[in-house]
Amino acid sequence: MTDLIHYTSCPACASTALKNVFQVKDHTVSGETFTILECGNCTLRFTQDVPAVNAIAPYYKSDNYISHTNTASGLINRLYHIVRKRTLSSKRKLVQRVTGLERGMLLDVGSGTGSFVNEMRQHRWDVLGLEPDADARKVSKELYGLEMSDTSQLFNLPAAHFDAITLWHVLEHVHDLHDYLQQLKTVLRENGKLFIAVPNYTSHDAEVYAENWAASDLPRHLYHFSPRSVEQLMAKHGLKISQYLPMWYDSFYISLMSSKYRNEGKGRPAKSDWIFSFWNGLRSNWKAMADRKRCSSVIYVITK
Repeated sequence: MTDLIHYTSCPACASTALKNVFQVKDHTVSGETFTILECGNCTLRFTQDVPAVNAIAPYYKSDNYISHTNTASGLINRLYHIVRKRTLSSKRKLVQRVTGLERGMLLDVGSGTGSFVNEMRQHRWDVLGLEPDADARKVSKELYGLEMSDTSQLFNLPAAHFDAITLWHVLEHVHDLHDYLQQLKTVLRENGKLFIAVPNYTSHDAEVYAENWAASDLPRHLYHFSPRSVEQLMAKHGLKISQYLPMWYDSFYISLMSSKYRNEGKGRPAKSDWIFSFWNGLRSNWKAMADRKRCSSVIYVITK
């Protein structure tokens, strides 16, 4: 089918040393099963036969897809909102600390419903938010009065324009991986900072839940990153990772969702195992304290 992308080489490094990892079900929208492959060279994992850019939109259409709907339905989503209020502030402070700027020019790619754009604007940053989903842009306008643009506008932006560029759990969704990275490098100022946060399949919680790991999120996640794969990908575009920072809350949220998927797969009621999930999230973070590259999600601070 022309609406599916079938890889014969790694989409990051072009190696043909590929192996199947496991089959993963889409628990959010379609119930379909997809295959994850791993590159033997750069260790990137990626979704095989993923819907092409013109066919992926229906897989985001779910009332439970929180980044596009801002839903607070269900206990887990309500907890997500509580935690998000804290993490928005910490992300803002991170950007300010790393850039050394109290105010500046920021590009946020994949803004969802605009919560981070709003946070930075409230603290007097000049922010451009880009979001591909029209429904999410509509929600951002209703919630915050934001006028965000489609992500296609990324390629119309002036060179060397932004002090900071942020992609919070976005790069794993991008079809045009290399074109995006090259353009992000182009619009970043010489001393600017690029912040990329992605799930980490080498984390302890990913190992525990395997094919039920919720951060795989197929087919919306086209790629599944390890620190090594991110390092090689950035180097390919003349970019350098200066810091690896943990996202401590992710291990708990992902473990709660993963335990629900695992119970569903075993024919049990599709409910989260709160005690087991908390324990796995705690163990994952404990292991990551010694090596931040093992955190459930990692923020990569990147420079030219």
